Amino acid sequence: MSLQWVISGLLLGLASSFHCVGMCGAIAFSLPVHYLPPQKKLTGIILYNLGRVLVYAVLGMIFGIMGRQVYLAGFQQSFSVTLGVILLLVVVKPYITKNKVRVRIIDQATLKLQNFIARYIQKKQLYGMLLIGAANGLLPCAMVYFAITIAVASASVQAASLFMIFFGAGTLPLMLLLSYSGFVVGLNARNLVKRITPYIMVTMAVLLILRGMNLGIPYLSPYFDNTAARTISCH
Repeated sequence: MSLQWVISGLLLGLASSFHCVGMCGAIAFSLPVHYLPPQKKLTGIILYNLGRVLVYAVLGMIFGIMGRQVYLAGFQQSFSVTLGVILLLVVVKPYITKNKVRVRIIDQATLKLQNFIARYIQKKQLYGMLLIGAANGLLPCAMVYFAITIAVASASVQAASLFMIFFGAGTLPLMLLLSYSGFVVGLNARNLVKRITPYIMVTMAVLLILRGMNLGIPYLSPYFDNTAARTISCH
């Protein structure tokens, strides 16, 4: 089961890396490491990306605990279906209305994180790369939200953490290349990934819905008997 979440996380991370370049490329380009010798430059870039992955791991643990509680309460099936439906609505919404939903507290938190990142970029300290990466990992991102949704549905703290760690690892190759060499992804490649992403999200949403339908299909829609909800403690 762990291998399933490792592979799923890596694949989603690789698919999301082009989105990461588009959304976070400016931060990666702005890292104050280009004046450093090659070895220290690489160290700074690794610290930056390590900060992101560590935050993803913590998020996986937190939301994995939430998913575990849902499982123990016996609501895993309905919860999985609900998450799948929400993902479908997220994909469909841009085609229905162009109006963006604004949440004031998220906007305020985003501004504080951006100011924090800008401050440590100006400090040009190697340790600051880790903090910049951690703050970057907390910035609003559709693909991170998508990954968290899948992590919650795992109903396992270990699986959720593994999934988020390897999701972050999947984004590393392109982000490392971008930060170190200034590699720029072409417009055609970015547009291709942008067109493919909704299909990936729809596929995962359908899998979540099928998973909650209790069809008894191994891996795709396993049978849950809600044993956890009926367990009686004798202590």
